[in-house]
Amino acid sequence: MKYVFVTLMVIFLASCTGLPENIEPVEDFNAQKYLGNWYEIARLDHSFERGLSDVSANYMPRKDGGITVVNKGFSNKNNAWKQAEGKAYFVGNETIGHLKVSFFGPFYGSYVVFKLDKKDYQYSYVTSYDKDFLWLLSRTPSVSDAVKKDFLETAKNYGFNVKNIIFVSHVQSSKAIKNNALKQS
Repeated sequence: MKYVFVTLMVIFLASCTGLPENIEPVEDFNAQKYLGNWYEIARLDHSFERGLSDVSANYMPRKDGGITVVNKGFSNKNNAWKQAEGKAYFVGNETIGHLKVSFFGPFYGSYVVFKLDKKDYQYSYVTSYDKDFLWLLSRTPSVSDAVKKDFLETAKNYGFNVKNIIFVSHVQSSKAIKNNALKQS
């Protein structure tokens, strides 16, 4: 019985780092170019980000070869910032945009970059092990209408529930950017 339980746990944990049906991670992925700050432009809503605006993720190299992930967002309800720190590692080849991310000890979930501005790394479409998770990330707090349209069309073509996609407000982020610009002038 013990072996059955261990086998089932291994299968379950492996499925959380797998790929959703018909989704392939980008190839020729460059982790060094991907590092830095990303703003969450749109997402499928889920409990761990519900009610948050100004959501961003910062990716930094780890000494062990992985990537430190710091996600933060502003809770208007609590008038406070919420932050979570995790770690990410490539599932296989480091030139494939498929990582496993953990915010909770030994439990990992897939982080699948399935579309990316490969030239300048200015936007990225990300999902997880199933199609209940979807994000549009950008280096800036807003993107062009063309990128939004492509994101929605791509998501629809891959079978994501586009009716439930929400676009994230970046009021706090925009204020901070303006304040930094004023300080530099």
